[in-house]
Amino acid sequence: MKLSVVIPAYNEESYIGPCLKSVLREGCRAGLDLEVVVVNNASTDRTVEVVRKIPGVCVVDEPRKGLARARHRGYLESHGELIANIDADCKVRKGYFDRAIRAFDRNPRLALLSGPFFYHDLPPVAQIGSIVFYFFSIFPNVLGQRILKLGAVAQGGNFVVRRSALDRAGGYNTSLVFHGEDTDIAIRLSRVGLVRFSFRQVMTTSGRRLRKEGTFRAGVVYTLNIIFMMIYKKVLTNTHEDVRDQ
Repeated sequence: MKLSVVIPAYNEESYIGPCLKSVLREGCRAGLDLEVVVVNNASTDRTVEVVRKIPGVCVVDEPRKGLARARHRGYLESHGELIANIDADCKVRKGYFDRAIRAFDRNPRLALLSGPFFYHDLPPVAQIGSIVFYFFSIFPNVLGQRILKLGAVAQGGNFVVRRSALDRAGGYNTSLVFHGEDTDIAIRLSRVGLVRFSFRQVMTTSGRRLRKEGTFRAGVVYTLNIIFMMIYKKVLTNTHEDVRDQ
């Protein structure tokens, strides 16, 4: 089963190198048929220069800024039966791809598999807060998807989708610039298959946004946007700040 890894990148010269090395290292360890696509999303720094120094990585351009637009471009340009969507400040853990492929092999109805982030640079209190947030993420997938039929949730930057299900869902909603793009695709994929959130699918990432916005405030904003997407099919927050450690 061919696996494509799609990584949107806007001014990520400080993070994209370690991210790609973790992807390629894990792909090699697992012996995968791996395709890696970095979507340059209007970067003005050395992001593309850094990426092009790493063999085996394809770079495509999406000049219109926006996470969903970048993910959609990567979906169109990639070829794998499975598409892993990760962020440029992430690092893939050992076994991540293996577990994902086994999950999709075992269940032909599985359309999307997501999991939590581990924020490697946050203090313990913030880590505990994020675990509590992710614990409650299970309930929308159980109640919202299977009982209330409202849809499901996913963690943007840590989810794998089946291409055939994404085709049936019509790809990503490119009108969503930042907030709600992950909940939107989870909702629409729950209508054509099964969406799962697994604590075994942990992805390591930077806590730079939580440090900037505050863990509690960020958790409230994300929770409210999830609720609005599931009930009203729109986001509460239309603006966001680009947080970069440069």
